[in-house]
Amino acid sequence: MSYKHLSEQAIEQLTLDDELRIEKIRSDRWIGYPKAKSVLTKLDDLMSYPRIERMPNMLIVGDTNNGKTMLTKRFLKQYPAKDNPNGDGVLAPVLLVQAPPVPDEGRFYNAILELLFAPYRPSERVDKKQFQVIKLLRYIGTKMLVIDEIHHILAGNLNRQRAFLNVLKYLGNELQISIVGVGTKDAFRALQSDPQLANRFEPVLLPRWEFNQDFLRLLVSFERMLPLRKPSNLHAKSLAMQLFSMCEGYIGELSRLLNDAAVYAVKNNIEAITPIVLDKINWVTPSQRKRQLDKAI
Repeated sequence: MSYKHLSEQAIEQLTLDDELRIEKIRSDRWIGYPKAKSVLTKLDDLMSYPRIERMPNMLIVGDTNNGKTMLTKRFLKQYPAKDNPNGDGVLAPVLLVQAPPVPDEGRFYNAILELLFAPYRPSERVDKKQFQVIKLLRYIGTKMLVIDEIHHILAGNLNRQRAFLNVLKYLGNELQISIVGVGTKDAFRALQSDPQLANRFEPVLLPRWEFNQDFLRLLVSFERMLPLRKPSNLHAKSLAMQLFSMCEGYIGELSRLLNDAAVYAVKNNIEAITPIVLDKINWVTPSQRKRQLDKAI
């Protein structure tokens, strides 16, 4: 049987039993669509930027569930930690850390130290943690610090926001590293409160998808990666419009939607994603979920 609709890797996955195939369907997958490739190129440029006192930074902005975290994890895989030939431990050119739920300098340093498996006391003075973090980041050769969920800065009052932004400024200057913030549009608003810092962060927007040729090409890419025996022709206009309506232009929603549909198709021996399959999975769109939550509150 010919499987022209699938990639070689997906064809290999067809030999697995259904349980393992479903596991593969539910695994994270990377699709290098044009905007994502453009952002990765910009991140690469930052990595090769000569070390200067005021390093350029970047702010990756997008709605929730629109591919930001997946993109940064992809970049991290391109610059993995490796053994340090000149000393103990590892070299980690890129470090990805999640911002604390409130703008708290001590908790931010704790998160970095946890990530590096470094011993520390939570009750230690902040200046000691800062010294330890700077020493460690120098030792492991970090060139870029990526801070996910950076919009959490807004969870504190203005004084705490400014203090946290000063921490980012200090780390960037002291270590001569680029800082990449990743978050929602609120992150842009947070950084604008410090004009000096805002000038150093280039905002890069990951917009919601529109129903156009790029979206149809995205569907073709997804179909090639989902190990289903029959072609679904996801890019066919009526089916594509149905998928777009259900995901509302969010790539994260589209990925989960197609995964759920593919799992249903495997479990029910249908082996393709069809309009009937999409009706059967009881999908709730992002806007419907928000309305339900608003009513509950």
